[in-house]
Amino acid sequence: MSARSALPVIAVATAVVVLAGCSSTKSDGKKGSGGLELVSSGTLKTCTHLPYAPFQVKKDGKVVGFDVDLVDLVAKDLGVKQEIVNTPFEGIETGQDFAIRKCDLAAAGMTITSARDKVMDFSDPYFNATQALLTKQGKPVKKIEDLKGKKLGYQKATTGGIYAKKHGKGVELVEFEDLGLLLTAVKSGQVAAGINDNGVLFDYVKQNPDTKVTAEFNTGEHYGIGVRTGNDALRKKINAAIKKAKSDGSYDRIYKKWFGTTPQS
Repeated sequence: MSARSALPVIAVATAVVVLAGCSSTKSDGKKGSGGLELVSSGTLKTCTHLPYAPFQVKKDGKVVGFDVDLVDLVAKDLGVKQEIVNTPFEGIETGQDFAIRKCDLAAAGMTITSARDKVMDFSDPYFNATQALLTKQGKPVKKIEDLKGKKLGYQKATTGGIYAKKHGKGVELVEFEDLGLLLTAVKSGQVAAGINDNGVLFDYVKQNPDTKVTAEFNTGEHYGIGVRTGNDALRKKINAAIKKAKSDGSYDRIYKKWFGTTPQS
């Protein structure tokens, strides 16, 4: 969720491998379209962590968003329905949720990192992101160094947190469990600024004009859809759906729906 997280996962990797060996029979054993084995027959289960608007957020009792619409295209190609599983992000990014067969894939505004790639496989990149700073209006914060002696909030287990820890010398870092808590802390003045992915922060300021994105950092991040390590059949189906969406205009349509513009080439 900010691009999201990057808790240390190497120590968890061994546990994930063990869990995977113990739980490989937890699927119902029934195969969907194209011979894919799904956790539950007729359903494509997607792990995510709410809220992370506009990628996934609950509105009027239903989870919607950019990632949701994109995965719906995958589900349609497979002839199944998508089911959202809201779960702590740590379980997603460490690969544990795949090991215990909680979901078939993870679409959570998740940045592809080398650490995560050790505990899951990723689709081709489907979204470009970078880190950004959010403050209340009128705060002259252009870089993290401007926050020395002040509080900078970040979301737990995110790439924004990694960036803040690397560049925040002299800054008091405050960790928040999810994006919603982080945004509230900025708006209420609990922290002087918050760091997270630019996409979610720009979405937030649209509805909260008393806040502003004051800086972006060229971290060159790319979101990917995660699957259980070795699940090449599903990964290839996801890649095919992304490629098709980009060629037939579906991707641009979904992008404009949630971001108000078409993606830059």
